[in-house]
Amino acid sequence: MNVYPNISYTAKLLSEPTRGIILESLMDGTARPASELASLAGVSHPTMSSHLSKLVEGNMLAVEHQGRHRYYKLANKEVAELIEKLGTIAPPVQITSLRQSNRLKHIRFARTCYDHLAGELGVKITEALLQKAFIEESNKHYVVTARGKEWFLDLGIDIRNAQLNRRIFAKPCLDWSERRHHLSGWLGAALAKCFFDQGWMTKAEESRAVYLTTKGVAALEELLDVRFDKKAY
Repeated sequence: MNVYPNISYTAKLLSEPTRGIILESLMDGTARPASELASLAGVSHPTMSSHLSKLVEGNMLAVEHQGRHRYYKLANKEVAELIEKLGTIAPPVQITSLRQSNRLKHIRFARTCYDHLAGELGVKITEALLQKAFIEESNKHYVVTARGKEWFLDLGIDIRNAQLNRRIFAKPCLDWSERRHHLSGWLGAALAKCFFDQGWMTKAEESRAVYLTTKGVAALEELLDVRFDKKAY
């Protein structure tokens, strides 16, 4: 008799393309109503309701109630990590239009992975932090060095606040498009929030793509010696 978790149940949930679109649409950490998700997936409201019910029942999604309205979001960060990791082994989509090609370009360059940065931008920032010895890898996690504590504090990120949160502090997250690691955990989320608050990045409206502003380009060059091809952003 099998005593292991029923992974086939979860795999079956993910095997339906519409559910994949739902989960991908929520990878930016937002909560969306069923009507918006139905529009993004191109399905009817009854069909969307059926998919959402199954994903909630399968612990993939959670529901927030605001009056008579219901908003759906990823159940937790573990679901987001699962979706990101599946992307590293999943076959690429077939590009059939210029719009789709441009959207993929933006997603590959920079996007949110739940609440931290992914794509080329997230990977380059992480590698720069390692190269400058602001963080270092230890037992499959990242730790901040003494030099790094000062650097993060100058950005307004006091890592002592992480002690008030039960979340994992910092760890590598395998990036599906770059096949290298970006920074996740409390520190990754704090860094992303800082960059957004500073106006160095903005979020796309219809996807989890992130756009680097001119101010952000200058800041990354100054702070981390990170440079990008102008065509990338």
